[in-house]
Amino acid sequence: MNTASAPMTDETSLSARETVKALYTYVRPHRWAVALGLLCALVGAAGGLLQPLVTKTLVDRLATGETIAGILIALTAVVVLGTAVEAYGAYVLERTAESVVLAARRTLVGRLLRLRIAEWERISPGDLMSRVTSDTTLLRAVSTQAVVAAASGAVALVAAIVMMAFLDVVLLSVTLGVVVLVGGAAALMMPKIARATERSQQAVGEISTALERAFGAFRTVKASGAEERETARVDAAARRAWRHGVTSAKWESVAGSADELAVQLAFLAVLAVGGVRVASGEIPVSTLIAFLLYLFYLIEPVAKLVDAVSHYQEGAAAISRIAHVECLSTEPLARQTDAVPRQRATVPGPASVRFEDVSFRYRPGLPSTHQQVSFEVPGAGMTAFVGPSGAGKSTVFALIQRFYEATGGRILVDGKDVRDWSLPELRSAIGYVEQDAPVLAGTLRENLVFATPGATDDDIRDVLARTKLDTLVERLYHGLDTPVGHRGSQLSGGERQRVAIARALLRRPRLLLLDEATSQLDAVNELALRDVVAELARETTVLVAAHRLSTVTGADRIVVMETGRVRSVGTHEELVAQDRLYAQLAATQLLTPAR
Repeated sequence: MNTASAPMTDETSLSARETVKALYTYVRPHRWAVALGLLCALVGAAGGLLQPLVTKTLVDRLATGETIAGILIALTAVVVLGTAVEAYGAYVLERTAESVVLAARRTLVGRLLRLRIAEWERISPGDLMSRVTSDTTLLRAVSTQAVVAAASGAVALVAAIVMMAFLDVVLLSVTLGVVVLVGGAAALMMPKIARATERSQQAVGEISTALERAFGAFRTVKASGAEERETARVDAAARRAWRHGVTSAKWESVAGSADELAVQLAFLAVLAVGGVRVASGEIPVSTLIAFLLYLFYLIEPVAKLVDAVSHYQEGAAAISRIAHVECLSTEPLARQTDAVPRQRATVPGPASVRFEDVSFRYRPGLPSTHQQVSFEVPGAGMTAFVGPSGAGKSTVFALIQRFYEATGGRILVDGKDVRDWSLPELRSAIGYVEQDAPVLAGTLRENLVFATPGATDDDIRDVLARTKLDTLVERLYHGLDTPVGHRGSQLSGGERQRVAIARALLRRPRLLLLDEATSQLDAVNELALRDVVAELARETTVLVAAHRLSTVTGADRIVVMETGRVRSVGTHEELVAQDRLYAQLAATQLLTPAR
């Protein structure tokens, strides 16, 4: 099967209500910490609100010659206390923001690792990784800082306006007129920030996709002399991210300076109108001074509100991308009752397998991979699947493990439809060796016990000897604890294949699936493994998909497949005599004379 990974281009942005709802799900577990941060921010803001009034009192006392020492000491104490409380609140918010990001990443990773294979093949891994890394990082600002900044900014703004109204309603009217005019213009820029941020995040996902593509075939890239072309591919995505990031920064800088512009223009207007009112005796000069201080105080709460909206626009793009992961199809979570057997002795004997008129296609619109496939494997022994490439051999194994769901017919394991099995119980009974025999980064021991964490040293030594990996372990400097490199880069192809086989054998499965498991082995190791499989087949059901017929001539039954159908079933001798396709395959591989 050959499916191409692609970014999730069919997404639509969430509405404002959906975005707020999604954001609340992340903030809700930390709502009391956010409330504490908000309270601390308000306490700090309260100290700032008192200063203009205290200044007015100071000016009035200076005019009458009264002492001002007590007021200065009290004001200093309030300022210091407010600053300390505000700093503690900022720490609480930063800690809470990190907790929100951690929770989001854990949720995403848990979901991504449960994706159905069909979803995983449809989407670029690099794009998914960018959602776990860069997109969740944007949650840090919007989930706590933006929420608190919006709330504290709004409260401080309202409180300042009340104080300004108490001082002089005329000057307040002038101030609000200027602020509303400039603020309205700044609000028009917010959708532009949102669009630019979302496009920038998509481009970051494309960078991850391009890097994952190159690193996933690193030797091929070098052997093909394609370093410059792959660098250009990543560079193009990086330039797109830069271009959209610059666009977002441009509008953010304009919006961010709008608050200062509004206050400066309001200051000039208030200074003009206030000067006239002081000259006419309508208000004392101390009132004008206090009002101007409140005017400059407005810079902070207005800036907080503008920042909160900007952060929200940035975060909304990230939340939308993260939320779409929730729409991807996943396998069900394991239940407590789905206990996985740990020891071979606690489970019954070999599993039986039966396909009844099974049909399957990978996606609507694609040709059928299976068409009314039927065969039966009663238990113990080896059954081989042979046929040309694309005949549907590997798909048999994928359907048995429910990597995909059949579109027609039934698949039975031990007489029970696989759809009625819990996935952990079904897969715990199966040992699976994939065609490309993947080896994970880590030590050799970690790879061997990957499917059986509770394996003993005796179990490991046994499978090492059976797969002839014991000599490899002896020559490794750190033995089983030697790192094997990224994707097993420190091992040869044949060694990686034997590690994958040993990993499956260590599980002591009731059903062993070998998909081209000997394709990279030399003749000596292939013969040795063939003997191991023959021994296993006495007590385990073994299914083998193979192109090399030399590995399966001794199978109890051979299923010949062609274009998604079962062509014939029999032993090697029977099929050579009765099936022309099988006879041709055997002759091509020099197993029989050409006829």
